Amino acid sequence: MWDFHHRLLGVTRQEEMIVKRLLLAVCVMALFSSLPLAAETVDGYLIDKMCSAKIVEKGGGAAKMHTKMCALMPDCKASGFGVVTADGKYLKFDSAGDEKAVKLLEGTDKKDSIKVSVDGKVDGSNITVKSLSLS
Repeated sequence: MWDFHHRLLGVTRQEEMIVKRLLLAVCVMALFSSLPLAAETVDGYLIDKMCSAKIVEKGGGAAKMHTKMCALMPDCKASGFGVVTADGKYLKFDSAGDEKAVKLLEGTDKKDSIKVSVDGKVDGSNITVKSLSLS
């Protein structure tokens, strides 16, 4: 029976084994690519998106001077939030991170220099925020 179907299709047993192995490899790769990556911790200063370009342009030191009052101004607050890292890069939060940032800002007595620790998944210049805390 095997010989009949494979002769009809023109496939040898060796070719069939190669195709099965390739198919197995593709399935394994698909399985691992769907697994979530481990979360990482990023430390830096909490900055609204609207002010981020000016702050990154001036250098990481400018992030220390960014105020809570500025970050909570309606336009700045609406632009979303992120973190300026020690190497001067800005990582934009996802919408859940934006909500966490607003709660953190509204709940702190700090006026400026709002240093945070962010647990999440970095993807390019964005971070999916799992947790956000003052550091």
